[in-house]
Amino acid sequence: MLFSGTNIAAGRAVGVVVATGVQTEIGKIRDEMASTDAERTPLQQKLDQFGEQLSKVISVICVAVWAINVGHFNDPVHGGSWLRGAVYYFKIAVALAVAAIPEGLPAVITTCLALGTRRMARKNAIVRSLPSVETLGCTSVICSDKTGTLTTNQMSVCRMFCVEGPLQVERVHRHWIYLRPDGEVYKDGVKVRCSQYEGLVELALICALCNDSSLDYNEAKSVYEKVGEATETALCCLVEKMNV
Repeated sequence: MLFSGTNIAAGRAVGVVVATGVQTEIGKIRDEMASTDAERTPLQQKLDQFGEQLSKVISVICVAVWAINVGHFNDPVHGGSWLRGAVYYFKIAVALAVAAIPEGLPAVITTCLALGTRRMARKNAIVRSLPSVETLGCTSVICSDKTGTLTTNQMSVCRMFCVEGPLQVERVHRHWIYLRPDGEVYKDGVKVRCSQYEGLVELALICALCNDSSLDYNEAKSVYEKVGEATETALCCLVEKMNV
């Protein structure tokens, strides 16, 4: 079973389409991702908890302030009306509640996240969403695939061993691109011609014939690209560098 977007390295086949659109496995994954509710970040969850606790505390204080002044509802300053006194102290309690609300807290948090975004941008890490900065700061473990993410899946042969002794293969360190056919072979720091060693000639023959991969030059990108397995492509590069 092949899915849409599958890369075929070699060979031929005849296929029958069994599903299209949202009926495919990739389409089902898309529907699941679209129907998933966005989870709130740890900072947003803490802010929600802080807001709930703060509202409870403010409510208790306001009720306490209003209740403490029950005895002053009938003061002459209110015209001797209990209702006017109750309304007056209720307004004071509401004003106290409004003053206790931290209106500048969201602005301060947004400013801190924006500063974090700028610091990450200086290190070539572009973040489009501000909450992502906070989420990244709370991350303790990152699970990621290795090939193609932490590595480039471009391997090269560093050393060869034969009866004559170990040999070292020069690697091109330009931009860390190892998929290049140019290079030399050294033995004890001295450049050698691989054609002078029967073992190396036989090794190059085996690497060239028992190999289904190739190294192609992409003129549009001006880089060498592998076709096939990465390990076999590394042997193709080795044969080119051995120049036998």
